[in-house]
Amino acid sequence: MALKKTDENLESVKDESMSGKKAKAVFSQNVKEKKVLTTFSVEPSFKAELEELFADLGLGWSAGIRFALKEFYKKYSSN
Repeated sequence: MALKKTDENLESVKDESMSGKKAKAVFSQNVKEKKVLTTFSVEPSFKAELEELFADLGLGWSAGIRFALKEFYKKYSSN
């Protein structure tokens, strides 16, 4: 017997997903600044090296990039 999907069922699945909860938490915070989507290009081999480094630190790709940028800024902003 097949179950019929309804809009209510789809909404509850969307609301309960971890990524959905995380996205709501990130974008519903009362922050002073809005997030900005930034894009850039890197060579696939260099990206693989960075992903491996970030994984060793327990970070995903975007968290690792944010961490690296913050560390770079700390190191070179005082000079």
